[in-house]
Amino acid sequence: MESVSIRELKQQSGEVFRPFRFHAQLERRLEKTTKTGNPFYELAFADAEESLVLRVWNNAPMFATCGQLRAGQFFEVSGEFGLGGDGRSIDGRNWTARALDEAETALVLGGPPELCRKQEEDYAFLETTAAALGDPRLRALCTTFLERHGKRLRRTAGARDYHHARRGGLVEHVAQMMRTAIQVCVAYPFLNRDLLLAGVLFHDVGKLWENAYQERGFSMPYTEMSELLSHIPLGMELVNRLWRDLIEDETRAADWAGLEPASERVRLHLLHLIASHHGELEFGAPVVPKTPEAQALHYIDNLDAKMEMFERGYQVAAELGAHVYDRVRPLPGRLVAPLPKFEQGLAVEGAESDEPAAEEE
Repeated sequence: MESVSIRELKQQSGEVFRPFRFHAQLERRLEKTTKTGNPFYELAFADAEESLVLRVWNNAPMFATCGQLRAGQFFEVSGEFGLGGDGRSIDGRNWTARALDEAETALVLGGPPELCRKQEEDYAFLETTAAALGDPRLRALCTTFLERHGKRLRRTAGARDYHHARRGGLVEHVAQMMRTAIQVCVAYPFLNRDLLLAGVLFHDVGKLWENAYQERGFSMPYTEMSELLSHIPLGMELVNRLWRDLIEDETRAADWAGLEPASERVRLHLLHLIASHHGELEFGAPVVPKTPEAQALHYIDNLDAKMEMFERGYQVAAELGAHVYDRVRPLPGRLVAPLPKFEQGLAVEGAESDEPAAEEE
C-alpha cells in the first residue's frame, strides 16, 4: 500500500477508490447527528502541509472504535480513499488507524524532507539578512528578536487559511518577502533598504500569538488575546518592548544618541510599516501607508500571499478542462494553467492547438 502525505492523497484520489496510507495527527474528533437522528463522527487529520476531514457513519466498521481515538494523537491511517459525492471532498472505506510511536511521530512533526530543508534555508536567510543590516538599531532589534522568539517563529503559520497556512509557513513567507524587497530596493534605490527589510521581518510578528502551532502538533489554538487585539497591535507592542529592552543598556543608548536619523524616528517609521501593511482601513490597517517603504511593504506582502495561493491552488484544485482548474478562494476566478517558459529547441512539429483554425478565404 502506497504511503502518501495528505496533499498527495488529495491530488491522487479519483472516482475509483484506491488503497493509501498516511501519517497524521488527529486534530479533532466531533460527535454529530444526521438530520434523521443517526450518530456519526467527524475526524480532522492534519500533517505539516494539509488537513483532511473524514466522516464515519454509524454503519461503518470503524464507527465502534472512533470513540477511542483521542485528539492530539498521531496515527497511521490505512484504507481505500477516493473522491466524495461532491467531487471535492475525500471519502474513506474500510480504513483503520494505528497509533504511531515516538520516532514515527517525530518524522511527522518534522514535515516532508523537502519542506523541512526549505524552511531551514529560509530561516538561515533571515538570520544572515538581519545580521547584515547597516543601521545598528534595526540590526540589534532584528537579531534580538530572532534570538528570543526564533523557536516560536519556526512553528508559526503565515495565516490560518489561504496562504502559508502550515507549521513554519511564516518563515517561508517572510524569507520570500525579504528576497523580493532586496530586488525592489535595487529597482528603487531611494528606498530605505534597512527599514524595509526590518519591516518585512516584523510586519506579521503578532501572528506568533495568533497563528502559532502547538509545540507538539498541528493544532493552532484560538486565544482571547489575539481575538481581542489581532496581530497588528500585538506586533507593534512586541517591537516597542524589544526597543525598550535594548535602550536600557546605557552603553548602547549612548552610542545611539548621536545617530542620524534620530532613533525615535527610526522606531516610529518601523511601527508605521507594521501598522499600515494591510494597505487599506477596510482590510484592518489602523492607518494607510504614508511612506514609500510602507507602500512597498504592502505590495510585497500581497504579492507573496497571492503567488502562494496560485502555487497551492494548482496542487489541490480539480481540473475542469484542458488547462482550466476550479476556483480556489480567495482568488477571484477559476485558475488557468500558467504559460510555460519558452525554451529554444522544444518546438514540436504538428503539435495540436486548442485555438480554432483560421478559415480559408
